[in-house]
Amino acid sequence: FCWLSLNVWFFWKTFLLYYQGLQYYYLHQMLGLGLCVSRASASVLNFNCCLVLLPMCRVLLAVLRGSQKVASRKTRRLLDKSKTFHVTCGVTICIFSVLHVAAHLVNALNFSENYNEDFLSLNAANYRGEDPRKLLFATVPGLTGVIMVLVLFLMCTASTYAIRVSNYDIFWYTHNLFFVFYMLLMLHVSGGVLKYQTNLEEHPPGCFNPNKTLRQNMTVPKAFEETFPDYTTEPFPEDLSIPEPFVQNNFMRICSEEPKFQSHFPETWFWISGPLCLYCVERLYRYIRSNKPVTITSVISHPSNVLEVRMVKDDFKARPGQYVILHCPRASALESHPFTLTMCPTDTKATFGVHFKVVGDWTERFRDLLLLHSNQDAEILPIFQQRRYPKLYVDGPFGSPFEESLNYEVSLCVAGGIGVTPFASVLNTLLDGWKRYTLRRLYFIWVCRDIESFRWFADLLCMLHNKLWQENRPDYINIQLYLSQTDGIQKIIGEKYQALNSRLLIGRPRWKVLFDEIAKCNRRKTIGVFCCGPNKISKILHKLSNSNNSYGTRFEYNKESFS
Repeated sequence: FCWLSLNVWFFWKTFLLYYQGLQYYYLHQMLGLGLCVSRASASVLNFNCCLVLLPMCRVLLAVLRGSQKVASRKTRRLLDKSKTFHVTCGVTICIFSVLHVAAHLVNALNFSENYNEDFLSLNAANYRGEDPRKLLFATVPGLTGVIMVLVLFLMCTASTYAIRVSNYDIFWYTHNLFFVFYMLLMLHVSGGVLKYQTNLEEHPPGCFNPNKTLRQNMTVPKAFEETFPDYTTEPFPEDLSIPEPFVQNNFMRICSEEPKFQSHFPETWFWISGPLCLYCVERLYRYIRSNKPVTITSVISHPSNVLEVRMVKDDFKARPGQYVILHCPRASALESHPFTLTMCPTDTKATFGVHFKVVGDWTERFRDLLLLHSNQDAEILPIFQQRRYPKLYVDGPFGSPFEESLNYEVSLCVAGGIGVTPFASVLNTLLDGWKRYTLRRLYFIWVCRDIESFRWFADLLCMLHNKLWQENRPDYINIQLYLSQTDGIQKIIGEKYQALNSRLLIGRPRWKVLFDEIAKCNRRKTIGVFCCGPNKISKILHKLSNSNNSYGTRFEYNKESFS
């Protein structure tokens, strides 16, 4: 709402500039309010087209997040809103594009009906009554505008939640049409259709030009008709002298020359050239950085259709909570997908890994390429057979909100299903050593529908639990596992994971009671709340984080949604 208000204010200020500007007097007489609306909406579009690319500069955001110059936690949390900011700018572009198109449709009609024979350079039409459709489809600004509207329509409709969930490929391919959109935008503004007056001092708008009046009413002798063919042959008027009212009237100024008009320099180039170049440079850097394929060391099939891929790459460094983008040419020549790191490289081991759930066409193809038999998902099965894995390219790592989980003294981490992956890297890091981090107490809540899903990271949780008990810090981590559906409860995790059996609860968490207990045990402290799961859970946690409590405890909400 604040962003929309800012854009409305920007629109209104630009509207007044064109409405009151003397340099647009004659153009305003021709087009009316269509001029002001089209230019004001164009300014808002320039502003948002400039900013919409910045949240997509992932390397820049990762550098800022890890930089010591951004020491404030609040500032780093603003970087977590990059996706939301990108979507907000996109929605603003759609809204004001509709307004811009409507204004130019009116302008095309006015250019045709209000053709000005006195100022020919001001006209976009070639003659009075010209078909306005020619201005839309037979000119560079008009044709590029029509194509941009179609591209923007495809990008917007394919970005809806229903299409993203049902067919992510459509969203991915249409969203990459943004490059075509920006190229057309640069051509669109180069037409110079709307012009402004440059000689306001010599020709104030609405002034009286006696020289023009004399030329229009002067009779030229026949002997000079060939010399002055442009003069008319109307009868010479009796009142040849300049009428007194035009000379003596204080409100009528006499101009010395005809008005001169000039097209604006394309301001859009100033707005988008910088962010577009920055984005292109980053994409080139990312291409060079990810040009060498990684070495896949092992592939592990987990229950509930989850696959784990472990790999190594030279000079690869990452922080807990970050994510990478995987590209497998054999699965898809163009598609790339982000996955959170569940294992980060350390000083002692270079291996890093990801877990992903097979839920779409790309993950199915990728799974089939990695596994010898696509039905090997019933048990944990390392595959060490001599076989050639497909080439896999890794781009990243990139920053995420979960990097901050180790920077709070107390953190509450809530995971829903496969949303546990960001916290797996945090748990792996704590297993290697927790003393060098700010974190002193971790509340880990994991909600799953079936009991087998807990097997994904059951070994990790048990190892961390045993390590903390050996170091006499059993209160360092509080593990609560919730099974939302009781089907198959007889297949309890078993003796191997006895430490987790006592922490397994049936049903869903009572979030209000949970927050009150945490606040009571951590009075007057700031607790980081991190959530990766369904929107329903994240909304509840967000609301509870913003509510007050009687213990002086402050909750700071951080969220990443995979929906």
